[in-house]
Amino acid sequence: MDKYLTIADLKECARRRVPKMFFDYADSGAWTEGTYRANEEDFQKIKLRQRVLVDMTNRSLKTTMVGQEVSMPVALAPTGLTGMQHADGEMLAARAAEEFGVPFTLSTMSICSIEDVASVTKKPFWFQLYVMRDRDFVADLIDRAKAAKCSALVLTADLQILGQRHKDLRNGLSAPPKFTPRHIWQMATRPAWCMGMLGTSRRTFRNIAGHVKNVTDLSSLSSWTAEQFDPQLSWKDVAWIKERWGGKLIIKGILDVEDAKMAANTGADAIIVSNHGGRQLDGAPSSISVLPEIVDAVGDRIEVHIDGGIRSGQDVLKALCLGAKGTFIGRPFLYGLGAGGKAGVTRALEIIRRELDITLALCGKRDIRDAGPDMLYKPRERG
Repeated sequence: MDKYLTIADLKECARRRVPKMFFDYADSGAWTEGTYRANEEDFQKIKLRQRVLVDMTNRSLKTTMVGQEVSMPVALAPTGLTGMQHADGEMLAARAAEEFGVPFTLSTMSICSIEDVASVTKKPFWFQLYVMRDRDFVADLIDRAKAAKCSALVLTADLQILGQRHKDLRNGLSAPPKFTPRHIWQMATRPAWCMGMLGTSRRTFRNIAGHVKNVTDLSSLSSWTAEQFDPQLSWKDVAWIKERWGGKLIIKGILDVEDAKMAANTGADAIIVSNHGGRQLDGAPSSISVLPEIVDAVGDRIEVHIDGGIRSGQDVLKALCLGAKGTFIGRPFLYGLGAGGKAGVTRALEIIRRELDITLALCGKRDIRDAGPDMLYKPRERG
């Protein structure tokens, strides 16, 4: 995997190796995809302040995220259908993250179950919760995460209603895929992917299948999932979730200062500034553009993290300089997974770590915990 030098390199490799419907699922946004593009583009507008003739030795990227020691302030974000990018994808990504010393977050809508991931990891991972109408099932999910010794619960707050993603609709996305001529051709032209899928029994939503009443086949599973996301979810539900969970709670999907204040009032341990990777409200601002105002509003009361648009170690550093205490990457590790399984995820993390380390040095700092706004370039006003 050493020949892949950037996340963009891994992306192009994944495009060649993963069937189009699943690659597009990872690499798409809602409607016009304007917010999806803005997430990346707005990072590029932020410039760094280069410093010279400073001691660059003995650099450290180590810090903590919600009290957990991490080798760098990066976590793998919860992503649905990860196991369709590569066979047993969630299990492979979790192992790569564990070995690298960063958190892995398992999605409710994963292909590998909570128990699957727990069976191949030695350290606690994090679990992301979607709240369904069936609260008995939600309670069971929380209890299963506790039984698996997950060390943080990530409550996603911005998917009460599913955003319209045109690529998924046009591709007829499903897990497992329907055997239409178009899908058969996509899979037939990706032989390594097919061989991997033939070698595993994990091809559907295993956190749901077998755990919900009256879900006996894939068609009813699909129908149940579409109907069960709860549009009535509100702040009053957070207290019940927090009490049931009893551990570290992170609220994901915060994009507005008032919502950030509400989240801080719940007693959550952290928030993730996020627009769901541009996959929900197209036309919403990029995550990085609203990060500073949210940090200013609640950063002294709650730990602020960010996801959306991070494609390099430089992006990680820019987010930290603007006040984030941690970052989450979704698409970068999915590209790595599609490109090369566990080794590809490790390579994605190596790329980001190297970029982060070099950029930190060239900005004149040796400890990632010292990252701050003084490292960002601001043109002097003439007058």
